This record gives sequence, structure tokens and C-alpha cells, in this order.
Amino acid sequence: MAPAFERAAVELEPHCRLLKVNTEDCQQLAARYSIRSIPTLALFQNGKELARAAGAMDSSRLVSWARTHLQG
Repeated sequence: MAPAFERAAVELEPHCRLLKVNTEDCQQLAARYSIRSIPTLALFQNGKELARAAGAMDSSRLVSWARTHLQG
């Protein structure tokens, strides 16, 4: 999913910033947000979680998913 993630990040900037978190290195963060599957995508705005999805997405679906939840 890494190439799709990178393409989506370029397309969504500067309105949305995509970040990766290695849950092996940041186990407390993974526990805090109850991340149980990889990949898990979580969309935040102003510190509040707006949406979450588990499983890989291609870049167009990821961009669409982010834009849909940011507009709602």
C-alpha cells in the first residue's frame, strides 16, 4: 500500500496531510487508538477522529475516502 499512500499524500496536500505510524515502534499510540489490524487508516481533524478504515486501499479510493469525510 506504500506507493498508493504516497500518491494520495501528494494529491491531498496541502488540505490534508497523511502520516504513517509504525505500531511496532509506537505501541502505546496503537493501544490508545485500539489499532488491531494493519493497515488501519484514521482521519483526524482538529484532534477529533472523523473516520476509520481497516485494510489496504488504492490511491484513488484513499483520496476519495479522505475527501468524503472531510467534507461531511
